[in-house]
Amino acid sequence: MTGTQLNVWITIACTTGMTLFGYDQGVFGGIIVTQDFLDTMGNPNADLQGTIVSLYDIGCFFGAILTMVFGERLGRRKSFLIGITIMSIGAILQTSAFSVAHMIVARLVTGVGNGINTSTSPVWQSETSKPSWRGKLIVLGLILNIAGFSLSNWVTYGFSFVDGSLSWRFPIAFQLIFSIILFLTIPWLPESPRWLLAHGYDKEGLDVLVALEGDGTTAEDEYILTQRDEIVEAVRLEKESAPSWKDLLKGRTGNTGMVKRLILGAGTQWMQQLVGINVTSYYLPLVLQNSVGLSNTLSRLLAACNSVSYLVFSFLGLALIERAGRRKLMMWGAAGQCVCYIFITGLLSKTGDPVSGSKYGAGATAFFFLYYVFFGVCWQGVPWLYPTEINSLSMRTKGAALATASNWISNYIVVQITPTGIANIGWKFYIIWVVFNFAFVPLIWIFYPETTNRHLEDIDILYRENKDMVFAFRHKEAVQIERPERFIRLDEERLKKSHEPHARQV
Repeated sequence: MTGTQLNVWITIACTTGMTLFGYDQGVFGGIIVTQDFLDTMGNPNADLQGTIVSLYDIGCFFGAILTMVFGERLGRRKSFLIGITIMSIGAILQTSAFSVAHMIVARLVTGVGNGINTSTSPVWQSETSKPSWRGKLIVLGLILNIAGFSLSNWVTYGFSFVDGSLSWRFPIAFQLIFSIILFLTIPWLPESPRWLLAHGYDKEGLDVLVALEGDGTTAEDEYILTQRDEIVEAVRLEKESAPSWKDLLKGRTGNTGMVKRLILGAGTQWMQQLVGINVTSYYLPLVLQNSVGLSNTLSRLLAACNSVSYLVFSFLGLALIERAGRRKLMMWGAAGQCVCYIFITGLLSKTGDPVSGSKYGAGATAFFFLYYVFFGVCWQGVPWLYPTEINSLSMRTKGAALATASNWISNYIVVQITPTGIANIGWKFYIIWVVFNFAFVPLIWIFYPETTNRHLEDIDILYRENKDMVFAFRHKEAVQIERPERFIRLDEERLKKSHEPHARQV
């Protein structure tokens, strides 16, 4: 299997991993309001419910850290298989749980596996994809992540009509279907050619490059040899110029703003969690039931319908991400989400009205739906792309690792406090997310440079020439969507120089 066929199967494996991530992230939103589950767990209070759900994110955090420490040594394929194995064990433990302690351990184990998967599959995808498809396939994985989230909502809704423990054990066990697909595909797919060449497997790496290209390509073709040489040179530069974590902490990073760029990249993941998405992703049926006052069945149905709307609008984000730029999408999204939470807060404060309370609840539900439109268009993809774009080649691995860890630890905080916040302060809890979204608009405008239509070298030059740059809005080149003209001219000059020896020889 070579060429397009091989690329398709690698994409199936990687996107299945991201679909599993979305499914596992959303499934407990329907489980936590299932009466048989609550009875089996001894009817835990809001604090304990938050702990059961959120410890999954702590597991994901440690899975990401383990990948950062051991992933490069093991390789992409082995890491992915280990992550799937651990996640499958966790799914079996969750399905068979009869106590809170059992479920907590199962959630932690599942999280470790998912942390490894989400740190590995995008890297494997990007390192085996053709350059023209790389960005599209990464974003496709994020869209299928939403598809998995939507599927979990519909599965839990459907099984809410089933009596007994099957109503929650089957939706949890269903994730093993994804594990089976991955176990049947990953073992016979190739390792990343970049990993092979970086670890001295020159022949194997060259063979994989040939297989990925297909169409009768051979190891002697100039295009393949050029690819190999580019990878080998990039690996050499990384080894020579990438500072260690110790160097970063001590500020020994050269003059390209590496620490600032690491913070900005990780900050996008941190902000993604604090705009309030996982208040609803993990708990929307609970929110609609306890905050709005809807019935259990209607809450589940509306959550499932909302997930479809979320999926549809995420495709609009795919179309806008290059046209609008990263900065504008994040600012527009935060502003729109802020307005949604303002209306949600105000309307929920009136749901106690005995005459019109249901109408206020319906209005709040509509703004929850609108919130997902803004998030799906503006915030779903950018925080996963920005860390790889803002960091230089030598810092891409560390930047991605730090961003992933930031994602999961902030995710844990939000998921842990949500049930308690809703139970104790009601509608006032949503003011928190109004404030965060409001604050992020000027924060992005002031500090975040644009990365759309930029080469990695452009960002390096920008920070090298502006060593003290903190406030991006003061620099036109840092905020414009179009690639600055002088960088285009520099490329033309480099291209011209690269042809001069050949011209003289002729």
